Amino acid sequence: MLLADIARTSREITAASARNEKVALLARLFRTAAPDDVPVVVTYLAGRLPQRRTGVGYRALAERHPPAPVAQLTIAAVDEALERIAAVRGKGAQAERGRLLGALMSAATEEEQHFLFRLLTGELRQGALDAFAVEGLAEAVGVRSDQVRRAVMFGGSLGAVAQALLAEGPSDLAEFRLRTGRPVLPMLAQSAKDMLEALDKLGPCVVEEKLDGIRVQVHKDGERVGIYTRTLDDITGRLPELVDIAVELTARQAVLDGEVIALDEGGRPRPFQELSQRVGSHLDVPAARATLPVTPRFFDVLSLDGRDLVDLPVRERYDALAALLPEALRVRRLVLDSPGVGEQRAAAQQFAQDVLERGDEGVMVKALDSAYSAGRRGASWLKVKPVHTLDLVVLAAEWGHGRRTGMLSNLHLGARRPDGSFAMLGKTFKGLTDELLAWQTEQLRQIAESEHPWGVTVRPQLVVEIAVDGLQRSTRYPAGVTLRFARVVRYRPEKNAAEADTVDDVLALRSW
Repeated sequence: MLLADIARTSREITAASARNEKVALLARLFRTAAPDDVPVVVTYLAGRLPQRRTGVGYRALAERHPPAPVAQLTIAAVDEALERIAAVRGKGAQAERGRLLGALMSAATEEEQHFLFRLLTGELRQGALDAFAVEGLAEAVGVRSDQVRRAVMFGGSLGAVAQALLAEGPSDLAEFRLRTGRPVLPMLAQSAKDMLEALDKLGPCVVEEKLDGIRVQVHKDGERVGIYTRTLDDITGRLPELVDIAVELTARQAVLDGEVIALDEGGRPRPFQELSQRVGSHLDVPAARATLPVTPRFFDVLSLDGRDLVDLPVRERYDALAALLPEALRVRRLVLDSPGVGEQRAAAQQFAQDVLERGDEGVMVKALDSAYSAGRRGASWLKVKPVHTLDLVVLAAEWGHGRRTGMLSNLHLGARRPDGSFAMLGKTFKGLTDELLAWQTEQLRQIAESEHPWGVTVRPQLVVEIAVDGLQRSTRYPAGVTLRFARVVRYRPEKNAAEADTVDDVLALRSW
């Protein structure tokens, strides 16, 4: 399959407003795709890369290359090219990546170049693509969408299911069931603005501590143990502590869902960045374990001694989990059978306050009768966590790509120093509506001090309210921290730069 087919379908999906039209476009694509291409096709359309990171930044992408006159790039060729780019390491890596990227871009047509820009910068957005793709695949192979959805639940990825169904036909659906050693996409939660809203929505529920850790799925089959991340990466070799715990379980077979965390001497969570570096490191695992030991906290069990539990309600799954694991390995929780009663509502709010005071991220609220919907952001699980906002100053902005071509999109954000200058804290292009994007482009052009191929630097006078989930350490930025999950809330034209938050205000959000 040609990249041009994906680029065209992406553009058509973006332009389509009706759900059935998006599904039909995806069904058409699946019917014409080779089974071996489908995993990459699905990943690209969702705006993701199989390689995750390529090392290619905005500056490299700002260099323009004459487009190819005729579409010839295949999906396989693009994937191989990006694999080579991602593998570049060592001295001269930036130049070599630039050379390889230039060769790829020169082989792409203008529409393909635009698609690659959006894909490589993370600005490719297709809405609820995965949900549409499930329906499109079902239509393409002639089965019910709920059958495909369940296959994806147990098959680990839409791409793997699509590849099998297109190669073998609908009969292959039976092969996709929960199996130890084959991780499933985790169930995710929607958001509630506060505890009372969550209680009112769910009725009888359980409130659990929401840890600022790394999601892990632990599979045990006798002496064999596998540990997988939220994105289904195998990290078994990096977490021997969890392997030891799993081996000692009394159950012969189990699939557990939880978080891995690191605690300081006082039992408080260590900064997420330290945990991330520990879990992400392949080097000298014994030394890393000694320096920063980690521990799991489990909140669900999906399978136990050969019995699938995903369709059981939360209450029954937790009973099975409690019988299997000691309290120290389970998340703290509070069961509310009558959350409309004032006493229980007060208890829930106190539980949430205690969680925050311990340094954890917030709480999860789960309906007691809810099943485990792997791979879906279910309305029966709600997360409640405080959102911090900061008034920061725009220091620069980068040109957007794709739908944002010609617009100033990615904002460079700064906080005030005592001497009146500004320390950059990070970037974001999230939270911008089309109207806000147009407005900020006009405003930033008016206060631009200099223009560059990548964007503009501006006079530090435009104040923007930014929501963040917290901070993490960073050697890249002058204050030693960067914003975590930053997104634009609104601009504050009534404020001048002297009223923006200071670096000290920002550092007060540190949890370490």
